[in-house]
Amino acid sequence: MSTPNEKPGKIGVFDSGYGGLTILKEIRRRLPEYEYLYLGDNARAPYGNRSFDIVYDFTREAVENLFARGCHLVILACNTASAKALRSVQQRILPERYPGRRVLGVIRPTVEILGNITESRHVGLFATPGTVNSHSYRLEMAKLWPGVHITEMACPMWVPLVEAGEADGPGADYFVMKYADSLLNSDPKIDTIVLGCTHYPLLLPKIREYVRDSIRILPQGEIVAESLADYLRRHPEMEEKCLKGGRVEFLTTESEERFDSLASLFMNEEVHSRRIIL
Repeated sequence: MSTPNEKPGKIGVFDSGYGGLTILKEIRRRLPEYEYLYLGDNARAPYGNRSFDIVYDFTREAVENLFARGCHLVILACNTASAKALRSVQQRILPERYPGRRVLGVIRPTVEILGNITESRHVGLFATPGTVNSHSYRLEMAKLWPGVHITEMACPMWVPLVEAGEADGPGADYFVMKYADSLLNSDPKIDTIVLGCTHYPLLLPKIREYVRDSIRILPQGEIVAESLADYLRRHPEMEEKCLKGGRVEFLTTESEERFDSLASLFMNEEVHSRRIIL
């Protein structure tokens, strides 16, 4: 139960940049009744090639900023932050400083469903170099589905392509084909591919062109949205701390004009943000 001095707050959604908007979009579709506060650390993006310590520091600053703005629950809608910072945030700062707050990631909910989907028991992962180098998906898979083999493929050019507005342009074909061929040549038995970066759904039409029709491709938005709905069902004490009203607010560490322009593409609606400094 909420204590008397704890006012309900918005559900925080954090990403290093724009990709987390694909998660927010699906969360809002699945759970439209709640209020959301999105924070994109666009000024310091991308996180993919940064060290564990730096990603932790940046993620902690963002999470604490969202807590200070009244959020009781924060979703790390970023695979790199989930891979490199989530556990440290949960273990280092929540127990002592924010015992009533919760921070959830995107990797575990994704892995939880994989073993029920793949028939060949061979899964592929497209992700940023930071997520691949962390081997977070492989480690979670070994815990939850030890009989499933995962092949990881770093795709360093995909995020720049998306953020340059070239996701459906001819320039994307070379790099999509390059990484798709490399992944499937590494393991021809793959029947399921996870898009382990929240930018990648914008490349989905291109990716489908370069993989077999029989391969299932999993964006994370719907998975994370359903996982959040389940979490709120199982934790009514947290659910009642979440504001309802159906509104969403956008914060960015970059210029509002740049954020609004690209964010509108990700959200398929007009976006108006406010700049903050972390």
